[in-house]
Amino acid sequence: MGQPKQTSSVTPLRAMSRAVSFAVLGTLLLSQTAAFAQSTSQLANGRSAASQDNRATNNAASAAGFDDETGDTATPAANGATANADDAQQRPAIPDAQAGDDITGSILDEDIRRLNTREAPMDETLPRRRAAESASTAEPPGIPIGTFVLRPSVTQSLNTETTKDGNTRQRRAFLETDAAATLTSDWGRHQLTVTSEGAWQRNISGEGEEQPSFKVNGDLRLDLPDDTTAHLTAGYNFYREDTDDPDAITNAAQQSDVQEFSAGASVQRDFGILRGTTALALTRSIYSDAKLSDGTTVSLSDRNQTTGTLRGRVGYELSPALIPFIEANIGRTVYDETQDSAGYERSGHSYGAKAGVEVDLGEKLKGEVGVGYEMADFEDSRLSSIDTATLDASLLWSPIRGTDVNLDLQTSIQPSTTAGESGYVSHALTTTVTHQLRDNLVGTMIGGVIWRDYPTDSTINDELVYTAATGLTWNINRYLDLTSTLGYELTTRKEGSDSQQWRAGVGLKLKR
Repeated sequence: MGQPKQTSSVTPLRAMSRAVSFAVLGTLLLSQTAAFAQSTSQLANGRSAASQDNRATNNAASAAGFDDETGDTATPAANGATANADDAQQRPAIPDAQAGDDITGSILDEDIRRLNTREAPMDETLPRRRAAESASTAEPPGIPIGTFVLRPSVTQSLNTETTKDGNTRQRRAFLETDAAATLTSDWGRHQLTVTSEGAWQRNISGEGEEQPSFKVNGDLRLDLPDDTTAHLTAGYNFYREDTDDPDAITNAAQQSDVQEFSAGASVQRDFGILRGTTALALTRSIYSDAKLSDGTTVSLSDRNQTTGTLRGRVGYELSPALIPFIEANIGRTVYDETQDSAGYERSGHSYGAKAGVEVDLGEKLKGEVGVGYEMADFEDSRLSSIDTATLDASLLWSPIRGTDVNLDLQTSIQPSTTAGESGYVSHALTTTVTHQLRDNLVGTMIGGVIWRDYPTDSTINDELVYTAATGLTWNINRYLDLTSTLGYELTTRKEGSDSQQWRAGVGLKLKR
């Protein structure tokens, strides 16, 4: 049989169910409306009855002669009832059960929220612990002076020294006071940095030459527009010439005191991937008289000189960490006296060029390495020119945290004042290793070698100078260190006797 055609998507069972639902809903609404109307009517009737009772009571009291007392006692009650009625009209009435449910619900909600919150990790529940500052790396706070910060330090040490030159041996004990200070500006732009250090010695026993020294250097950095930086530098250096210096006076009781004045200016600018630098440096050297063992003096004023050097460098930035460069320099040296005491004209020119690379890998490795050529000639034809290949390097390497290795290699031409000698080529290699043994204990090791290479036609033989030193610094606190040092130096010669020197000391360093 064919199924009857359905004209609606609602089946009879669904239609009956909907009808019953609508009927029940209508009945509930009507019952609620009736109950609300009944309660409203009862409330109105109650208020009317209360008003009638109050009027009747007042009339009866008035008839009984209790107007004053009734007025004093009944009126507050009536006023209180009126006030409560007004408050009830202004504030919506909340049944007691409903109010209790709201309060209970809010408390439960807070408990549920607390129970269901995410557990905070340990580093959030506890205050973060700051990394303990190492006593050896902590920088002293310094002394504010206007817009500058001064960081001074003074070291007082007791030292012993033994020097052996051939068959001659000298021993001495001496006190040494080392002072150092750094003055740094705190400007928003530009920066001025002044560094100074000095040493003063006083023998307390034995024999030996005291070696005072002092130097101060200033650097004013100017931050100019268009990626341009300029530096203005000036300095002063005082030291006593070492007995092992090739130009020292033989058998002198006190060698010459040397004063060096320096000034310079440089400008560096970035041209995209190119970086150009131009620098000019001036140095003035003054030598005092040397004192002989018999009390006489030897004038060394013929060694007074002024040197100027012009340098230019161009670098190509392959990356911020790798910049190859080429550099060239030209210099001029002029002595105060046209001829020295031996009759030689030592004024002359110097030329140099090199190519290298600058490396900056952050804390791990930074510095530069370069190879080149350098030459010096003199106005006196009897003095032969000196030329040499150069290898220069200045690298700071940190293989592991707390360990720093400083490598310095320098090739330079050193003029001589010995009669008939032009000078020699100095190849100097120095390595310094600093290691933090403990949080407040730092060890330092220094090793170096200097090769003084004289020309083949020179009457002076080549020399090798070996140096080795070690030291410990115990940081008692931020302001006080205990230091100890031990050093050794050996000078060997192809002809002639070798010389040795031992030195040891212990001291206290006060810093601020």
